[in-house]
Formats: sequence, C-alpha cells, structure tokens
Amino acid sequence: MVGFGLLVFAFATLITIHVALAYRVGRLGSRWRGLLALLVPPVAPLAGFLLGLRLLPSLWTASAVGYLIALARALS
Repeated sequence: MVGFGLLVFAFATLITIHVALAYRVGRLGSRWRGLLALLVPPVAPLAGFLLGLRLLPSLWTASAVGYLIALARALS
C-alpha cells in the first residue's frame, strides 16, 4: 500500500511540475512551444533549458526519475 501511495505522490508531483513548466515555456517563448511542451512531455524540460530556465526543468527531470522508480517498485 505504501508503494501505491508513493506512486500516486510521484505522479502528482510530475504532472504539477509539467503543467507549470509548460506554462512558463508558453509565457517566455511562443505559445506553440508551450502547447507542444504540454502535449509532448519530453519536450518540456528541453524547451525550458533552451529558454534559460534551470529550476523547473531540473525538478521535472528529478520527478520523472522518481516516478519511474516508484512505478518499478509498485510493479515488482
């Protein structure tokens, strides 16, 4: 049960950071880049780094790794 709770927490964190990052990319870059970052998840941290953002893309990457670890633990 703890594994499932950790999985839900990791997924919610990833989604929250993803939406925040896509919003920032849309505000700092162009709107189509923000929409692309929202719809194609791996584009979000790349677009953020290209726009000079450092914190949100780093948090996105860390939360994606955390989610994958939680998913692997929940499935095993």
